[in-house]
Amino acid sequence: MLFPEQLPSDTRIAHARSIPTRSALGVGREPSGTLRIATYNIHKGVSALSRRNRIHDLRRSLHSLHADIVFLQEVQGRSERHARRFSNWPAAAQHDYLAASVWEHVVYGRNAVRADADHGNALLSRFALVSSENLDVSDHAFESRGLLHCELDVNGLIVHCLCAHFGLFEESRKRQAEALIARIRATVPDGAPLIIAGDFNDWRNRLGERLAAGLGVQEVFGDESRREEEIRAGESGRALGMRWMTRSPHPARTFPAVFPVLRLDRIYVRGLEIEAARVVHGPGWRRLSDHAPIVADLRIPDHVRTPV
Repeated sequence: MLFPEQLPSDTRIAHARSIPTRSALGVGREPSGTLRIATYNIHKGVSALSRRNRIHDLRRSLHSLHADIVFLQEVQGRSERHARRFSNWPAAAQHDYLAASVWEHVVYGRNAVRADADHGNALLSRFALVSSENLDVSDHAFESRGLLHCELDVNGLIVHCLCAHFGLFEESRKRQAEALIARIRATVPDGAPLIIAGDFNDWRNRLGERLAAGLGVQEVFGDESRREEEIRAGESGRALGMRWMTRSPHPARTFPAVFPVLRLDRIYVRGLEIEAARVVHGPGWRRLSDHAPIVADLRIPDHVRTPV
């Protein structure tokens, strides 16, 4: 689904203050026990209809999230067409360009391949990569979809991270969810911390219960026991006015970014405590992609902080 640009040309990216720093939130005081993660469908780094190059603004905005691990979808490993069209198109692959100077460990899972381009999922991490595998879960010839499974060494603890991008058709998504469940049951120990994030295209919210039943995961917005709250922070501990939707009965609305209506993007966790989660909005973010990113702060429980 494509939407025309409706914002003034001088509207720039969201500033770093759009997401409080980890120290401002009280997150990060105990590095071994906390994680900030983000998931984002970046629309190949270009605006609707590929009219404008957004990749440079995307990098600055991603860096402003202060995330430890970033799950990305629709990442281009190469695009000869965009390189010809935009004089400032990066020479490096998008995942490497976006990660530069912040995330040392980068994995790209190539799913769709054309003669002049390819794209897929990517994971950017501050933590060391132990292993990775990209799984083809394409359900038909018209959509190339993948699951990128990475194991990270998070301060001596193995955390399993799966970056997903499911199909546009409901029956395809069901089969892809079953492939995800089978993969995790076969390869992830029951007690290991687990994060599944990405664009599930599950606008009817049909997959959440199946994933919860099959894997014991929790969606970061899915607990009604906690209300929406505002976390106020700043240099002197005063308000930045940031609203964090810490819980609601349903996944968050993330699409289209201009006016989110559909609940397409998700973060599911197991073996981790959810401290806060939010959808990142603002004029700058609306120009970067047709999706809005989700950011979540997670805590590793004391009883699972054991050496690798």
